[in-house]
Amino acid sequence: MTGDKDFAEAVGEGMYALDNAAQGWGVRIEEMRPHYAIARMAVRDDMLNSHGVCHGGMIFALADTAFAYASNSENRATLAISCNISFAAAVPAGAELTAVAEKQSRGGRTGIYDVTVTDGDGNVVALFRGNSYQVRGESVPDLGKDSG
Repeated sequence: MTGDKDFAEAVGEGMYALDNAAQGWGVRIEEMRPHYAIARMAVRDDMLNSHGVCHGGMIFALADTAFAYASNSENRATLAISCNISFAAAVPAGAELTAVAEKQSRGGRTGIYDVTVTDGDGNVVALFRGNSYQVRGESVPDLGKDSG
């Protein structure tokens, strides 16, 4: 069951219900599949830096969120052990950003995921790479277990 789209979507829904950060930033999880996630976020005025463009930390947060959902899609608790980002373009207020996270490699407890962040016109604004490590436990405890 852990390798199918329906299960990955259930994991995403369960994670999002517990994800105060993503909810507070207005990040929406648009799609989940095994080792794949799409997240979106509208850039608000309170996300702008002193140059009047989206703060890089907010773009990183969106990419990191997509990475987290993709790497936890099989309901195996997985954390980031390192991440890096390269910014390609400035992003103005009101822009709708999309982050697409995809597994590049996974073996044993570690994985490598790439995330491409684009604006509403499909232009790449950032490229992110995250390295993951699977820890003990489930991403969403008791997911799929009978409640009776």
